[in-house]
Amino acid sequence: MFRQPLLRGASRSQRPLSTSARNNGYEDTIGNLKIGSHTRVIFQGFTGNIISYPYLVIDFSQATTNAKESIAWGTKIVGGVTPGKNGEHLGLPVLPTVREAMEKLKPDATGIYVAAHQAPKAIEEAIAAEIPLIVAVAEHIPIHDVLRIHSILKTQSRSRLVGANAPGIISAIGKCRIGFQPLPCFKPGRVGIVAKSGTLSYEAVASTTRANLGQSLCIGMGGDVLAGTNFVDALKIFEHDEDTEGIILIGEIGGTAELEAAQWIKEYKKRSANPKPITALIGGVNAAPGRVMGHAGAFTLPGEPDALTKIKCLQDAGVTIVNHPAKFGDAMKTLLRNSGRVSTGATATEAPQRRGMHTMRRVRPNIQAPSQPLSTHQKRSLYIREDLALNLLRERGINAGPYSGQGRKRLLAVAIDRKTLSPCIIASPITDPSNPHAEVKEFAFNYRKGLEPMRIAAIAEHLQLGYSIRDSLPKLIYGLVDLYMKKEAFLLETLFVERLGELKVVGANFTFDDAAFRSTKRQADIHSLRAIEGEDPQEVEAEKDGIVYIKLAGDGNIGTLVNGAGLAMNTVDALADVGGKAANFLDTGGKATSETVKKSFQVILQDDRVKVIFVNIFGGLTLGDMIANGILLAFKELEMRLPVVVRIRGTNEKEGQKIIAKSGLPLHAFDDFEEAAAKAIELANRA
Repeated sequence: MFRQPLLRGASRSQRPLSTSARNNGYEDTIGNLKIGSHTRVIFQGFTGNIISYPYLVIDFSQATTNAKESIAWGTKIVGGVTPGKNGEHLGLPVLPTVREAMEKLKPDATGIYVAAHQAPKAIEEAIAAEIPLIVAVAEHIPIHDVLRIHSILKTQSRSRLVGANAPGIISAIGKCRIGFQPLPCFKPGRVGIVAKSGTLSYEAVASTTRANLGQSLCIGMGGDVLAGTNFVDALKIFEHDEDTEGIILIGEIGGTAELEAAQWIKEYKKRSANPKPITALIGGVNAAPGRVMGHAGAFTLPGEPDALTKIKCLQDAGVTIVNHPAKFGDAMKTLLRNSGRVSTGATATEAPQRRGMHTMRRVRPNIQAPSQPLSTHQKRSLYIREDLALNLLRERGINAGPYSGQGRKRLLAVAIDRKTLSPCIIASPITDPSNPHAEVKEFAFNYRKGLEPMRIAAIAEHLQLGYSIRDSLPKLIYGLVDLYMKKEAFLLETLFVERLGELKVVGANFTFDDAAFRSTKRQADIHSLRAIEGEDPQEVEAEKDGIVYIKLAGDGNIGTLVNGAGLAMNTVDALADVGGKAANFLDTGGKATSETVKKSFQVILQDDRVKVIFVNIFGGLTLGDMIANGILLAFKELEMRLPVVVRIRGTNEKEGQKIIAKSGLPLHAFDDFEEAAAKAIELANRA
């Protein structure tokens, strides 16, 4: 059971906190997600400013524009907070603290529109003020700040977090938007949507709008490593929501949230006489092994499932899988019709979906969880060379050096347990050297309290250590934990052996949180250890412009240029499903400019394998006309000779399509993804 939404007009002491007797945990805040026309909203960072990072400039004055749009749409924004300020903005009160805003404005929710280095404090202030719903949209919040926030959230039962690194939450029926979703795509209806990816959720929204289904409530889980609200939380809301008749779930590689959702769906279908139909998409089937695919959380830790495993589990739970978000509308129409449910939420008549929308993903058989070698490193964070990692251990008095070839290797790591939203020890006895992650077991611990000594015995038991050597284990574990906490590590993975009565580390794969340096300038000493000379020069160059570019292995001949990490992953996957081979993953970023688009072309053109460039854009914050102007800029300044296929949908799509049509350039423009993909494959194969 979950807490019912707060009722307007009741005092805080009278408002219902839970429908259960327990009423003492974060689980009790799930009901706060049910926003609507009643929801009173404040903005933190209301007046906004411009924040510059080494590789990124973010204009948070967009909070003002966002507020104007949301108010005009119907959102009940009642004021905002800017530290140290009293006054008015947009005719609404501005207060200096969140606590004062809570006392005077009585908000049900807050949207946090501040930069990553300010976001943790803003979130913690909102928790302290007991604001029921906290929506954090900022990217690049340091992971250890997020771990601390989750350790606080677990101790209370008043505030619910959506995000961070999420587009927000929006009720199309209640005209309540807390986030930056593109409003023209939305239409009141009966489909609930929960997604890790913003751009994929916008595509799903547009698809259900075109299918005349509309949306009830859309929850952005976000692409961060640790989400304040996950799939199961959203599913619990949709199960009991009378406005929701069908459910769309959009996941991707990273973590086990999709598997937990699949298990919940199985149980839901058993207890419900007429369960609401569910359709889903999982991105990252063709993700580069060991790489972070744009979103901070889009990677696999040791023992985590790959995309195909997630798809199989959802299918086993009775979920209908599609391979592109444009197919959600027709897929949901079919499911609703077959279930006997009839959507009555959407009122306007829309054009029917384009052809080819019933093609479901073909799943490969014999799915197994991946086993990645120790040398594979994540690029979401700062990776340091193994010799430097071993030096860090020796500085802490830990025996570390090259492997002599003698002794059984065992795995010990400090990482993140995404299920418990806390750090954890990962251990494996490695009885099968060909699959070192097959026997991994996680031992989660409290971020603020640290690892309890009593857990050491269980870890030693799982590692199958002899009693004579177990006294050496605490030194290694606490040395790793100390390094992890003090230097804001992301993953500290070691291989160790028994040697001369003690433990010796003989292999190390260390990554640290790059956001800690980029967003807050912390950990400069660790950041200085980055060895750029060992990285792909094109990827490093792209990074300077805020572009996430990953060159894919193999004989891919289609260059992809996409906005949004989720859509970029799905573009690679959907191309593969129809016989295309992408040469790269490229995410221009959610706030790309015309210059960024030109730079993206420049990076792609350095790959001699590329025979055609496929531009796939669905505008949210990214504007269609801006992308179109960027394409024209690339043709003008880069002397483009390769054919370019362009698909622009979403915000300002008509303006963008008009610019492309009038350009007179050899561009192939399409509305439909499958038609665009077919043309890109044809041109690539012809070349």
